[in-house]
Amino acid sequence: ILLLNRLLTLADATPPGSEIERSSLGEREEKLNQLKSWLNSQLVVKISDGRTIVGDFLCTDKDANIILGATQEFPPTKSSRDSRQIGLVMVPGSHIVSIHRRK
Repeated sequence: ILLLNRLLTLADATPPGSEIERSSLGEREEKLNQLKSWLNSQLVVKISDGRTIVGDFLCTDKDANIILGATQEFPPTKSSRDSRQIGLVMVPGSHIVSIHRRK
């Protein structure tokens, strides 16, 4: 299970030109490339109220909010009969518990 690491907040929080900034540039680039590789992939997102959201990863922002398309929502119960199709969804980053890419 991968977390988005609050989308590069480490790089945003370091002062320009600092040694920490220089050493974390490679790490930031690696995370950015990972996010780019996830574009249009199907993600499984567990949120803080127990629901699971499955949809195509379309975009994100610096607050770790994500936009998913062609989305299906599953309640905390394990029954797939209770799922519902909900289309385009914005999931607030503060409610994301875990994310993984469906292969």
